[in-house]
Amino acid sequence: MRLIQNMSTIAEFAAPECPSKRTIKIAVIGGSGVGKTALVVRFLTRRFIGDYERNAGNLYSREVQVDGGEQAAIQVQDTPGVDVTGNGFSLPDHVTCSIQWADAVVLVYSVTDRHSFDLIGQLHQLVARAGGANVPPVILLANKADLLHMRRVDAEQGPLLAVALGCSFYEVSASEDYSQVHEAFHRLCCHMAKQQPQASLSSHTTTTGAAEKKGRSPLIPRPKSPNMQDLKRRFKQALSAKVRTVTSV
Repeated sequence: MRLIQNMSTIAEFAAPECPSKRTIKIAVIGGSGVGKTALVVRFLTRRFIGDYERNAGNLYSREVQVDGGEQAAIQVQDTPGVDVTGNGFSLPDHVTCSIQWADAVVLVYSVTDRHSFDLIGQLHQLVARAGGANVPPVILLANKADLLHMRRVDAEQGPLLAVALGCSFYEVSASEDYSQVHEAFHRLCCHMAKQQPQASLSSHTTTTGAAEKKGRSPLIPRPKSPNMQDLKRRFKQALSAKVRTVTSV
């Protein structure tokens, strides 16, 4: 794994030598303290480190193997945490830039932090707005699943929210299970690799990048752009359907 830079600016970087010349860029976004850095490091190194300094927003790079044995260079932008305030949420200046830079986005919340879960709908809207006509594919990742005694978000709520947002969902533990974390990121990487031509997306200009991103497949659903009222309505419908199913049983 290679630490490229602090995210004070996001520029295009030469990918590690890779026969396929594919580069997949992923932005990891979520509230403060949800374990974004731990997840990124776990995926790229297999190691879990419990304590980190406050996230300044680092860009990591590593070559990985995707489906079919093909090599791809992965760049993962670990963004600073989004803080909830009395007036909504405080968004670090470079998060929007990270979304526009990325080929795919991972939204993260902690099952031990209800506020981080409630923040996801707003972050999802931000991704849709920042992506414009070329909204990147999104997956929803719930971290700290091992902390059962501290859980504040029911296990059923994550999948229901993912259905409402139209994205894939994974509940993982960065500290306890590398395979869960690897599966989530690896499936996203494999999906993105299938959508890219032999030329790397990271080597595009702004114009060609927009044209290439239009060709993304919906295998990992693109985020929709609901307003918050519509999002709450669909989430309640999904939750009601779940309750009716349990009651009938």
